[in-house]
Amino acid sequence: MSEGREQDQPEEREGASRPVTAAARRERRGSARPAGRKDSVEAKKAAEADSDAEEAKKGRPTRSRADSEKRVGFFARIVRYVREVVSELRKVIWPTRKQMITYTGVVLVFVAFMVALVFGLDSAFAWGMFRVFG
Repeated sequence: MSEGREQDQPEEREGASRPVTAAARRERRGSARPAGRKDSVEAKKAAEADSDAEEAKKGRPTRSRADSEKRVGFFARIVRYVREVVSELRKVIWPTRKQMITYTGVVLVFVAFMVALVFGLDSAFAWGMFRVFG
């Protein structure tokens, strides 16, 4: 029995480090949030502080974009772009091998049907033109 537990533990660690499915990621995000009580004193104080800070900001004009952003170099922008692309690709739910084979088959059948349809219509119109104009 202890051997089964030892084998299960590395799988749990791997699953805990990086969820594979979107449902697992949502579940992990939900469990990572601290469950605070609504009636706690700290929560009330934090809410009051936030409302005071918002009221203080309302009278000020919005800062211009030039003030808040520094101009970064060309290579820094490229590196940032690549990082954002990689992070977006991690969010993608990739299809399984079976799904890819199915999707590819559907696309090939549809394309073959459309080619046959266009060929048939083209042949019919060509035949009609030769009959009419000789």
